Amino acid sequence: MFSVLPGDPAQMMLGQNEDSKQLGIVKKKYGFDKPIATQYLYYLNDLSPLSFHSKTDGDYTFLSHNKYAAKSLFSIGNTITVLKFPYLRESFTKQGKKVSQVLSETLPNTFVLAVSAIIIAIFLGVILGVISALKKDTFIDKTIQILSTLGMSVPSFFSAILFAWLFGFVLHNYTNLEMTGSLYELDDFGEKINIKWKNLILPAIVLGIRPLAVVIQLMRNSLLEVFNQDYIRTARAKGLSELQIVKKHAIKNALNPVVTAISGWFASMLAGAVFVEYIFGWNGLGKEIVNALNTLDLPVIMGSVLIIALLFIIINIFVDIIYTWLDPKVKLE
Repeated sequence: MFSVLPGDPAQMMLGQNEDSKQLGIVKKKYGFDKPIATQYLYYLNDLSPLSFHSKTDGDYTFLSHNKYAAKSLFSIGNTITVLKFPYLRESFTKQGKKVSQVLSETLPNTFVLAVSAIIIAIFLGVILGVISALKKDTFIDKTIQILSTLGMSVPSFFSAILFAWLFGFVLHNYTNLEMTGSLYELDDFGEKINIKWKNLILPAIVLGIRPLAVVIQLMRNSLLEVFNQDYIRTARAKGLSELQIVKKHAIKNALNPVVTAISGWFASMLAGAVFVEYIFGWNGLGKEIVNALNTLDLPVIMGSVLIIALLFIIINIFVDIIYTWLDPKVKLE
């Protein structure tokens, strides 16, 4: 199914060792010589946990060499049915390395970066949103609104370049931060892998700027709406302070739109960290996608898209569960 895109996968896999005979062998092994519809069905068969393989076809030989983590269930004629983990195939450019292995090495780094960024956005966004609502139409409120609008309008790649240059180069002597670097790095002798938590600071802040701005705006507007509810007026009539009202009554009810935004942004961060990771040299899924696009490593690209889509679904289900805690009137059906 890859032959409709530019480049020949078989030639890319062989590199300088290409000749007509080897080219034919590779195309036959990976099914590149078959029609597009057949390649597509083969790919779906690889992805499906329950898949079907011919005993006389090459994919049964492929199965017998244990490249699938599979268990045979039953046979009907020349067709064998197996139960297996979804198979995302092998990278074109990493010498037969499985896509699942590539994702397992890079996705955790992106997850750490996305979680750190969303924590920054939630913590600062809720606090600044509450302050902005309590100080409505004051200088503090207007300043926070200007900064949040600026944060939403500035592209992530521009913020990444600016932060890397300013804090990693110009102010390096004061911040001790580097312009580029990943979570795990080899020591100077190339023998030991060390965790560099300081390399997380700049990309996490940059990645969290836009969701931070959205959380501030949503928290402020939602809280102002909650302040107009009857139960808030009753709480004020009882003599409760504004801090007690916000803490015990208002903030929980104001979090519904914030949770919705956070869920969408968190899922988007897993896909949208591409530029941030690439600029900061963070070895995550985003940087891997850029490298795969540059080298036309299509199995890695497709595997990355599929795993991101799966994470979107999981996160949305998790958010629906959180809704039932924030608002008991919401029922899961």
